[in-house]
Amino acid sequence: MTFDKSHKNRHKLRYDNTLKLLDKFIPNKQDTILDLGEENPFSEMMKEKGYLVQNTPKGMDLDENYLWLNRNETKVATAFEIFEHLLNPYQILKELKGERLIVTIPLNLWFAKAYKSKTDKWDQHFHEFEDWQFDSLLEKTGWKIIHREKWRVFDNKIGLRPILRRFYPRIYAVVAERI
Repeated sequence: MTFDKSHKNRHKLRYDNTLKLLDKFIPNKQDTILDLGEENPFSEMMKEKGYLVQNTPKGMDLDENYLWLNRNETKVATAFEIFEHLLNPYQILKELKGERLIVTIPLNLWFAKAYKSKTDKWDQHFHEFEDWQFDSLLEKTGWKIIHREKWRVFDNKIGLRPILRRFYPRIYAVVAERI
């Protein structure tokens, strides 16, 4: 998958921040990681960095097939900007196995409401959380947050929203452990 040049900087910032988070909270690269979502450019980067990564099978709808998660015993689960695409992230978080969870989600911002693609019926956001909402969801599903941070990610476009993205964090990153 390639990204057009206007998104290149935004993805680089996100990917760099996410790799730093992985390096800090997954000290043993031999721990198997279940990365929710189909194989993608970032899961490939994880593999290139030496992480043992398994992705969700291609075409699997986790809203419908969340019990699949019970068959996957891994130490670490990752979910990078996937929960906003699911109708029921509660059920996924409840069923997810593993000792540690590393997640990023887009934050709900006053100038960037829920996203819906005009060309791809699957590329839409059902949820964009505020940080406290996502924290509550994690706690209710049996996860204890051990680290959180927010990132500003932006591209070099001109306009009000691109300028605001330079000042407002858009991505919420959380590391949690199973209680």
